[in-house]
Amino acid sequence: MHYFRISLFLCMLWAGSSLQIVCAQNAAKQAIRSDAIPSDVKKLMQAYPDFITGYHSNFIIWKDGSKMIFDDGKHHKSYSELLNTPSLSDQMLQKYEKGKLSVSPGKNLDPGRIRYEPFFCKMYGSSQNEVRKHLVEITWCPKLVGQKILVTTINGVDKKIKELSAELDTHPELKEYITNIGGTFNWRKISGTGRQSTHSFGTTIDINTKCSNYWQWECKCTNEEANIVYKNRIPQVIIDIFEKHGFIWGGKWYHFDTMHFEYRPELL
Repeated sequence: MHYFRISLFLCMLWAGSSLQIVCAQNAAKQAIRSDAIPSDVKKLMQAYPDFITGYHSNFIIWKDGSKMIFDDGKHHKSYSELLNTPSLSDQMLQKYEKGKLSVSPGKNLDPGRIRYEPFFCKMYGSSQNEVRKHLVEITWCPKLVGQKILVTTINGVDKKIKELSAELDTHPELKEYITNIGGTFNWRKISGTGRQSTHSFGTTIDINTKCSNYWQWECKCTNEEANIVYKNRIPQVIIDIFEKHGFIWGGKWYHFDTMHFEYRPELL
């Protein structure tokens, strides 16, 4: 009996040690898997938790179980290729800096203008009818403006626009910039290109065009390889409010579009 108890104790001790080893190995594997996730994928997962749930073997994993390739392996693309045939990793290539611009954007530095279209179609809808199912009408700046606009409810964009709208509503000195909104939802291509505008997804606002600058208006051309002289009239306080709520500003692009704000939290 005494021998049996000792044997039982040794077996239990061995089993416990083995379990600890297995647990440690699993934890190490989990850490490796976590570390293997590219930092830009982590940003996408954090920005869109309702849609992106994981990453494996160069694919992001969507909540519905479908997969989307992250990096197409084609590096050293030309600027035209980045715009017209980007991968999801290319979309994250140029870094967006919050706050006030210290210098004008460098040649072809357009953080956020490079977009992998299937990513946005998957999230917001791949047709006008699909996008429309998630649109709601809200009142833009009820006190100062009172304009009705259509925006998407996906990712809580409507709530974020209501919040920043309420904040802008406390700045009567900004009224000329936020009156006569240039556009929100509009299923269309970007002028002069075959690329879908982010206005198509109900995630984008153009503020008053009469107070704004746009690269094509300034250079009087549509050539994206043109040399452009930067111009801007939008006050910094407007930019700060939009950025605080997850929107990037087109005024931080070499191909500047200073009226343009789009919801892109992964870049912020």
